[in-house]
Amino acid sequence: MALNAHLETLKKKHREMSEAVESAQRAPGIDDLEVATMKKEKLRLKEEIMRLSS
Repeated sequence: MALNAHLETLKKKHREMSEAVESAQRAPGIDDLEVATMKKEKLRLKEEIMRLSS
């Protein structure tokens, strides 16, 4: 049961990060490095979700 809760938390963080990246990309003057860092974190979350799901 704890694994399922952890997966749901990761999925929620991934969705939130996805929204943050989209918002940052639309914002004028946002630093490309900051967007890249956010995308890397999003990818890290996705990889962990996939690892725990299999």
